[in-house]
Amino acid sequence: MKPDPNATALDLPPMDPLPERTQKYFDICAEKLGLIPNVLAAYAFDEAKLNAFTGIYNDLMLGDSNLTKLEREMIAVAVSSVNRCFYCLVAHGQTVRELSGDPALGEALVMNYRVAPLDARQRAMLDFAVQMTEASYHIEEPDRQRLRDHGFSDRDIWDIAAVASFFNMTNRMASAVDMRPNAEYHGQNR
Repeated sequence: MKPDPNATALDLPPMDPLPERTQKYFDICAEKLGLIPNVLAAYAFDEAKLNAFTGIYNDLMLGDSNLTKLEREMIAVAVSSVNRCFYCLVAHGQTVRELSGDPALGEALVMNYRVAPLDARQRAMLDFAVQMTEASYHIEEPDRQRLRDHGFSDRDIWDIAAVASFFNMTNRMASAVDMRPNAEYHGQNR
């Protein structure tokens, strides 16, 4: 399976041939996911940029954290909803549907996390991530304390902030280059 050369509006074709390490990574994606995510295809024109992106993504979204994978994906969707990032709403909305087993949760988070059936801890987490997205300069100690009051440690607060920051960056990049989600995401886990 080859990366989609039309993953963005830019004329940046994937490296050809792909470096062996990159091809192995893409093969693993194709085997596990049934596709090569277009976000990876978008970065496939430059190995260093692809490695930087996947390194931080894998650390934040798959690495050690007290936040569950679902919680990290919920942050991705809430931030992407504020930023109206088509790519991330489709791709990460699908992951929320998959991880939660609840298609309605994924859709609610895409539209407006405030209507989703969340517990108080999750709501506090998403409130903080959205506050970072809309007005990070307003964050003060009471905002961090609100997270602590809901059981988040200082390390957890770091992780919430890191995931929200990453998606604020990637949302802007995806919008700027018209990154398109893989068509397969639209119908999965519904």
